Amino acid sequence: MAKTYLLPLYDRRVPTFSSRASSFLHRRATQRLSKRLIILILVAFTLCFAVFSFLPKKVVGIPDPYQGETLEHDVEDRQSQDEMKDREPVEPNVKDKQSQDEMKDREPVEPNVKDKQSQDEMKDREPVEPNVKDKQSQDEMKDRGPVEPNVKDKQNEDEMKDREPVEPNVKDKQDMIRDREEPEHNVEYKQDKIRDVEEPEFDTEDKRDKIREMMMHAWHSYKMYAWGHNELRPLAKRGIDDRMFGNAKLGVTIVDSLGTLYIMGLHEEFKIGQQWIEQNLDFDVNADVSLFEANIRLIGGLLSAYYLSGQEIFKLKVVELADKLLPAFNTPTGIPHGVVNLRSGAHYGWSWASGSILSEIGTLHLEFVHLTYITGNPVYSQKVMHIRKLLAKMDHPNGLYRNFVDPHTGHWGQHHTSVGGLGDSFYEYLLKSWLMSNKTDREARKMYDDAIEAIERNLIRKSTGGLTFIGDWEYGNLKRKMGHMSCFAGGMFAMGAKGSPNNKEEHYLQLGAEIAQTCHESYDRTALKLGPETFAPDLWATRPADSGLVRSYILRPEVIETYFYMWRLTHDPKYRQWGWEAAQAINKYCRVNGGFSGLTNVYSSNPTHDDVQQSFFLAETLKYLYLLFSNDDLLPLENWVFNTEAHPLPVLHNGHSLLGSDPIQIDAAW
Repeated sequence: MAKTYLLPLYDRRVPTFSSRASSFLHRRATQRLSKRLIILILVAFTLCFAVFSFLPKKVVGIPDPYQGETLEHDVEDRQSQDEMKDREPVEPNVKDKQSQDEMKDREPVEPNVKDKQSQDEMKDREPVEPNVKDKQSQDEMKDRGPVEPNVKDKQNEDEMKDREPVEPNVKDKQDMIRDREEPEHNVEYKQDKIRDVEEPEFDTEDKRDKIREMMMHAWHSYKMYAWGHNELRPLAKRGIDDRMFGNAKLGVTIVDSLGTLYIMGLHEEFKIGQQWIEQNLDFDVNADVSLFEANIRLIGGLLSAYYLSGQEIFKLKVVELADKLLPAFNTPTGIPHGVVNLRSGAHYGWSWASGSILSEIGTLHLEFVHLTYITGNPVYSQKVMHIRKLLAKMDHPNGLYRNFVDPHTGHWGQHHTSVGGLGDSFYEYLLKSWLMSNKTDREARKMYDDAIEAIERNLIRKSTGGLTFIGDWEYGNLKRKMGHMSCFAGGMFAMGAKGSPNNKEEHYLQLGAEIAQTCHESYDRTALKLGPETFAPDLWATRPADSGLVRSYILRPEVIETYFYMWRLTHDPKYRQWGWEAAQAINKYCRVNGGFSGLTNVYSSNPTHDDVQQSFFLAETLKYLYLLFSNDDLLPLENWVFNTEAHPLPVLHNGHSLLGSDPIQIDAAW
């Protein structure tokens, strides 16, 4: 049966209503049509300029005042009773059910088409949606599924094989749903909105290759638009050198990327980075740099590159930089200031902080112990051991370490404790110092166990929905919010489970799994399937739209880091699945022509970018994703410890590394 379409409002021509139809039929048609128009406006506002009309049953060829222009062959003649029996009423926006015999003779045509076309031509024509101007071939139409709310009429078996209806309020993205199973009608259909939906044939090696390709896109974009600068603006396609490194051009992304390039087997790119470091990296600059950032990114990156490749240039450069950071420790207590000038050695604390920051002064131990190991100079390890002993002797109200310490008096600053920003990696390095010592550093393990017990007692709670989260402690009150940076703790708890006192190994492994679940929920409950900077789990059940307290995603690695550790320790396949979902979302929403960018609002289906490709995206996020889909014997955890920037450092067995001077061999099969 022929089908007509409603034209946009600005181009509608309303024919005179024919008296041949009864007023009752007209009123019924009008009422039904009005209700459906209201429904369509509510559930599909994007189609408000292109809605369909329909012909009521038993009223054939009669112009309706809500229809567009009718076809001549539908108006001129009243059709026979036999033909009427074969015709069925059509629902709005639903392609009419037609018998096989009728379809051979009649095909729907586009509105305002007055000329009858031959039967052969009509067989090749398919109905198209309103406002679609291009004719599409029959093969293309087979891949397009109608987007119809509440589809009631049955279509013949052949047609149904080629069409897949989706629920109302779901955008009709054909390339996303073409190969998916058909959802049931009137059942909520959750669509991930991920371009690269995982298929059974997408095996582990394929995923690893995809992540390597993402790394190459980020790296090549940096090489093309920001080479030698610290980081990249992928939209502006230029480099940036921010104040964390005193606006000095130190090639931070190059140093941060070396380990990832090497682990992925991208040795030619590794050599290009090494060549730049040999010829251009100069630390004799008048620049005020962050002690913390210079340590975890540059010291850690150069140490890791040295251990992986055996190239002496990395050892020379890392010692050169370390010596320029040492003046920051020249305070009355030996607790370093947060900022140091690389040329003059002048140092000072951050103006906004009430002292030195716990996560900064506590995140030096791994790197400085290795500096002593490769140089034989004890000064590096002595500096960090002094900090640890001072912190251990201080008073700990409720067993907690506060986030700020006055470097002049050695007293605590603000009454604020966090496992997220400002505190996080202090606890991480206590555990990893024990692991890096081949589990001989008992002082570090004791401090870690005591701190974690206090954190669990004071900061870890269940949300109203039953999910475990870690809050912040401020002036005796718990703030029921959790930061993305706190999500690393899931992996930390699991890593520290073995060796826990009082037979708590299973307890802490389970606690790690619960934190991983909560952080996965923070991703899964956003429009983009990427987690916000800060979230409130209590609001997920009642006010989900308000649960994202800080809604940005800046390419952070902590959630994926926890997936990696949980996979290595449990081999539960859900962690690989969650990691792959995150990788797909990053590739879909953060990837731009000039690299990868952070997002300003993960709850918006129309994301905007912050135009920064963070160096830690290449150092951490992509590295942890790659290792998540690699075999356990690629950087096995019993032989390697990752610093807080994901730079691998070897475990020191009896004070000595098991590694020789030869480079680590990376097998592509990993």
